Amino acid sequence: MDPVLVLVLTLSSLLLLSLWRQSSGRGKLPPGPTPLPIIGNALQIYMKDIGQSIKKFSKVYGPVFTLYLGMKPFVVLHGYEAVKEALVDLGEEFSGRGSFPISERINKGLGVIFSNGMQWKEIRRFSIMTLRTFGMGKRTIEDRIQEEAQCLVEELRKSKGAPFDPTFILGCAPCNVICSIIFQNRFDYKDPTFLNLMHRFNENFRLFSSPWLQVCNTFPAIIDYFPGSHNQILKNFFYIKNYVLEKVKEHQESLDKDNPRDFIDCFLNKMEQVKYYLLCCII
Repeated sequence: MDPVLVLVLTLSSLLLLSLWRQSSGRGKLPPGPTPLPIIGNALQIYMKDIGQSIKKFSKVYGPVFTLYLGMKPFVVLHGYEAVKEALVDLGEEFSGRGSFPISERINKGLGVIFSNGMQWKEIRRFSIMTLRTFGMGKRTIEDRIQEEAQCLVEELRKSKGAPFDPTFILGCAPCNVICSIIFQNRFDYKDPTFLNLMHRFNENFRLFSSPWLQVCNTFPAIIDYFPGSHNQILKNFFYIKNYVLEKVKEHQESLDKDNPRDFIDCFLNKMEQVKYYLLCCII
């Protein structure tokens, strides 16, 4: 068969499939601009100012409308009243998360940030409970915040009143509080390991909000077969994950079940309790 004919038939099949999928699901979704086959509403969104595009659509279709990124539909909520109704008044019904292929590739759908369904609810419930009752040791969360605030003030004084950009230092402070809660210790602002972690976190936050990552999440095949910034995100996450796993091993070796020192200790205790419960159920 002629290769050109094969190409034409393939493209035609993809177009028909795209039209069928979009038309079959649109009756159940809020109104929105008519999507094009395969690329959806991508050409109708001004990527340099997505907020302005959303505002423009809301004037035409109301505060709740549907946009297609590729062949995948997204329901958009615009305005305080619509967001409040969904996230506050109907918070339980809207507590689920969408599918993000790049994040699923990183953590296989596990963890506090990337998990979903009942698993996410259980981990979230445990995390909130642990943070609320973290006065179990000699230092509470408030103590850690006050200590970090003093360190931040000392770091700012080093400028001796000269003008400088405080963005990085102000980002280090909350990150250090989180580290002290999770790992039991804070880092010096010039610590190479801490600077490396901060750089990788900041780089990932920047890349996650880039248009290219939206393309990757819309067309997941790109993640495996094309070069791009998504590969750097994967490298950064694997580095951070390996660092955390090393800390977990250190905690396992020195764990005192009756005196948890930080979040990792509490999590390890919870894991043992779940194992014991499952064993009792089996017996």
